[in-house]
This record gives sequence, structure tokens and C-alpha cells, in this order.
Amino acid sequence: MNTNPVCEMLGIEYPVIQGGMAWIADAQLAAAVSNAGGLGLIAAMNSNGEQLRAQIVKAKELTNKPFGVNLMLMSPFIDEAVEVVCQEGIKVVTTGAGNPAKYMDKLLSAGVKVICVVASVALAVMVERMGASAIVAEGCESGGHVGETTTMALVPQVADAVNIPVIAAGGIADGRGMAAAFMLGAKAVQMGTRFLTAKECGVHPNYKEKVLKAKDRDTIVTGKSLGHPVRALKNHMTREFLEKENDKNTTPAELEQMGAGALRRAAIEGDVRTGSCMCGQIAGLVKTEDTCQEIVTGICNDAYELMGLEPVKAKLA
Repeated sequence: MNTNPVCEMLGIEYPVIQGGMAWIADAQLAAAVSNAGGLGLIAAMNSNGEQLRAQIVKAKELTNKPFGVNLMLMSPFIDEAVEVVCQEGIKVVTTGAGNPAKYMDKLLSAGVKVICVVASVALAVMVERMGASAIVAEGCESGGHVGETTTMALVPQVADAVNIPVIAAGGIADGRGMAAAFMLGAKAVQMGTRFLTAKECGVHPNYKEKVLKAKDRDTIVTGKSLGHPVRALKNHMTREFLEKENDKNTTPAELEQMGAGALRRAAIEGDVRTGSCMCGQIAGLVKTEDTCQEIVTGICNDAYELMGLEPVKAKLA
């Protein structure tokens, strides 16, 4: 994998990118993934500029390896976040939840490599024209906000439509998933759910335990009527939300209010009953709490073996 285009572009050792999970992907997790040879990401989510800067400064103290920031384009503080990214010399960002057009010139002028998360071929083609360095083709198997096309169907179509590297996301948690993604035309994988149970992940233990106990059919998608569907683990909150969503008397505003703060309740406060435990369909394969080093080298070793490549060498702690 020495000639992997994503590794060369980002200056990382292994073609593994950690998802930018709001309330979860902080400096500690990002640094641990980067130290393991992948690319760690800090989630800017709805943080203001100074909150994001504090996380970036902390990550710089924890690693001297490349790491990036995930920009949520719908954030009310997105202008501040972009400014901080440029000021702090961040070399790579991933973008999601919106159109990055407004910020592309500023980011590219600052030498930032922009990797856009897309759920359709049309959006992939559009962001390539804008100057994106790579694309994350994210299937509906993923946790959090999802599109409608599966990873198996989306990745090869995006790979055929663009000339920049494609990173596969959604439903990938082991070497088999990585190998399959490479066969579909991807050059790297992005994983969120697999890193939820990393030992360095600071998500509330109740959330971790719910992921570790999940089975193949334990996730559900809600919010389709609002235009931004979300995949999460089944619990009291998702069942109540779905019931209200199917009730014609429930207004969109009422549904939005039900979802407000739900992810924070689960991830930070540990309320896995009325909070939203965003998680991918692959959770049923995630059975152990491992270090980021074990996750990154483990998935790569398994994938490389399946593809007939030389195994990677595990680093010393």
C-alpha cells in the first residue's frame, strides 16, 4: 500500500479515515487514530471558533501526525470554523451536511485539501469540479445522517464518475469490508461505528455498551419526512419519534424539537433511552473494545491478506 493515492495525499500510513462524529470525534480520538497511522478527524459540529481551536490545539499536543477537521456546513458557526481551520494550518477537512461551494476558494487558497462526503453521483461530480481532493462515498448503512443508496451500489458508480480518489464509508468495520471497498473502486475507507468502541473514544460508556450489544437489525432510520434521515440504534426515543413521524397530526417543528439535543444526551450524558445513539448497520460486527492501533492495523492486516498483499507491522506502544 506504499503507492496508495489517499495515503500519499494525506501523509498517512494506512488508508483508514475516522468519521467526524458530532459530540464524539474529539482531539483525543482524532490523535489516537492519527498516531495509529490513519487519519483522525475532529468534529467541528456546532462548535464556535474558539471551541474548535481548543480541540485543534489539544490534538497538536497529542500527535505530530496529520489530522483533520470535519466541517458540518449547516452549523451556525461554519464561517468561524473555516476561519480557524485556515488559521491553525489544518491540511485536510471533510465536509458534510450541505454544499461546500461557498468555502472552497478560501480553503483551497489556504492549502487545505477538501474531501467531501457525498451520497450521490451528481454531488460527487459537482464537488470534483469545485476542486475537491477526494470524495467519501457514504452509503445508507452508515450511522447518523444518511442518503438512500447502499455502499455497494454507490461506491463503484462514484468511482466511475470522477477522477479523484474515492473513500468508501458505510457498513465497513473489518478487513472484509475494506477489501470489498477496494474491489469496488475505493482507495481508502472511512469508519465511524468501529471507532465508537475504541478505548480512546470518550463517548459515554452506556453508548459504547449499547453498540457492543447491538445485533444486525438493531438500527432504524427516522426523520425521512423532514428531509434529513438519521440512522441510530433502536430505543425509546427512536420508537416514539417514528410513531410521531407516522402521525399526520405531528408537525415538522414538533419532530425537530424531539430530536434537538438527542445525540448529546446519549453521547455525553449516557441517556441511551431518550437520547439518539447514532450508529451504523455494521454494529452487529463490533464486539470488542480495542485500541485505535489494534483497530487500524487489524483491519488493514485482514484486508491485505484477503487481497494477497504484504501484512502491516504492528507498532510498538
